Amino acid sequence: MPDQARNMKLLAHDELSGFGGIGEGMSLQLAKGGRRILWLAHESAPKNFTGVDVTDPKSPKVIVQTDLPHKQVRSNSLEVCGDIMAVAYQTAKPGLNPAGIELFDISKPETPKSIALFDCSGPQSRGVHQLWFVDGQYIHFSGGAADFAPVNPLDDQFYRIIDVKDPAKPRDVGRWWIPGTRQGDAEPPPPRHPKFDSGQRAHNTNVYPARPDRAYIGWIDGGAWILDIADMGHPKPVGHWNPHPPFPGFTHTAMPLFDRGLLIVSDECVRDKGADWPKLVWILDMRREDNLVPIATLPLPPVEQQRHGGRYGAHNMHENRPGPAFRSDRLIFGTYFNGGVRVHDIGDPFQPKEVAYYVPEAPKGNQTGAIQINDVYVDENEIVYAVDRFSGGLYILEADL
Repeated sequence: MPDQARNMKLLAHDELSGFGGIGEGMSLQLAKGGRRILWLAHESAPKNFTGVDVTDPKSPKVIVQTDLPHKQVRSNSLEVCGDIMAVAYQTAKPGLNPAGIELFDISKPETPKSIALFDCSGPQSRGVHQLWFVDGQYIHFSGGAADFAPVNPLDDQFYRIIDVKDPAKPRDVGRWWIPGTRQGDAEPPPPRHPKFDSGQRAHNTNVYPARPDRAYIGWIDGGAWILDIADMGHPKPVGHWNPHPPFPGFTHTAMPLFDRGLLIVSDECVRDKGADWPKLVWILDMRREDNLVPIATLPLPPVEQQRHGGRYGAHNMHENRPGPAFRSDRLIFGTYFNGGVRVHDIGDPFQPKEVAYYVPEAPKGNQTGAIQINDVYVDENEIVYAVDRFSGGLYILEADL
């Protein structure tokens, strides 16, 4: 079907030299000479990451594309802070390498140089799924460790913090996991989801300069957690909310809107053809961290979209990160796989409204026969960058809001 759009238009599309399958790592570098470089982590091998010059958003240019060492590793997540880029490596099964975080010097974007690898490999570790790096000092991430043995293999990644003030010598700082998920814990294991057991492990691990003593974590079937990390060596929970069950699980992101006392929480769709319907974005009242209250959900694309192939439902959001990025406590940019990129106005948090969307046509080579928009990044000029999970590559959009 052709592109569908409301209040958004396509500025440019780049298939990334034929390797258009992108994960959920998008970050913008303000490079020397006024250049703007968008860095993208690939969904799977053979490619590791791609750098795209988007100085002119109507004319993107791939300037570098790197390879992974083998097909059993992926670099699903990355973040840029200044001229340092952190890349997450996750393996297809435990015990393989590389599994951890590699730091790169990208001061010369065409020739990224490895600085160090923080190793998270181990007999029961698949490495790192996601990382958050915005202050130049600490990386917060979801990963395994050589000395962590989960009770259930689905619970193998937990919240970790490393100090990278000296990027050549990354240092372990702190850890937290749901009590009972590690072998040897005194607490009993948490209950499993009765229908969609995707695991009790960390996903997104957001920490904002406005509240550096708080981590906001999506914990797959464990719901959303707020951790007090004032003492990074000893994180402790201060808030928790979990609608799974009865809802079908996979809490992905918890994004705070501090000035409004709200927490925006997304659940990721992980099954094709609506099998895990509905996957929602929730609005929570977080004025009391210890009593998170759901007050609304963002309206979903039409249910008929399920028929178009692949996944259908919520996934990533533009996360109001520091740096050259758009920040709003009213507009929520999100990705919905075959529902494309969609924008919601939550000026009234009890009655959120969809105000824009862009759904590209099915890209060439996409195994689902439909677009599968995987991630979105909005820069400070309100240019929207979105990527396809399998083959479509990069879509650069302009919103009229």
